[in-house]
Amino acid sequence: MAAVEYDMAEDDMLDDTVEVQAAPRLRSKVTAVKKQKGRGFKADLGDADEPAERHGGRYEALEGGTGPGPQKSVEGWVLFVTNIHEEAQEEDVHEAFAEFGDVKNIYLNLDRRTGYVKGYALVEYALQKEAKAAIDGLDGQELLTQVISVTWAFSQGPIKKQRPDQRRR
Repeated sequence: MAAVEYDMAEDDMLDDTVEVQAAPRLRSKVTAVKKQKGRGFKADLGDADEPAERHGGRYEALEGGTGPGPQKSVEGWVLFVTNIHEEAQEEDVHEAFAEFGDVKNIYLNLDRRTGYVKGYALVEYALQKEAKAAIDGLDGQELLTQVISVTWAFSQGPIKKQRPDQRRR
């Protein structure tokens, strides 16, 4: 292996000297404020007591009365059906509820472990009169050997039902 001779006098890189000046530090006139992360730490809205005030009142709302009664969902009128037989199929529920109007959608939740229906369903109608007719016609009726209960899934307030066997005191 041959030795390489290096002459520092011939190296022009070492002759160039560059002076580097540090950039001047900028000073801020703003006092240091501890920055808080997360929800609700905006300075102008942090003092608001109500959630609507904190978010500027930007909530979606549906038209309707203020008293107790059924409430329309975003897509339609939804009924909550309980005590559904575990081996019921969507077609069985659809046949029963289609007598009262056009059914938009049916949700039958299944148990992951067994694969059977959990015992309740959500049935959606486009019109309130069809949903009300289904409640009146099917509440307390038998579906696949079990008596089902049908009521509104959403309400504006407590729905008070007076049973005929209750006496006022």
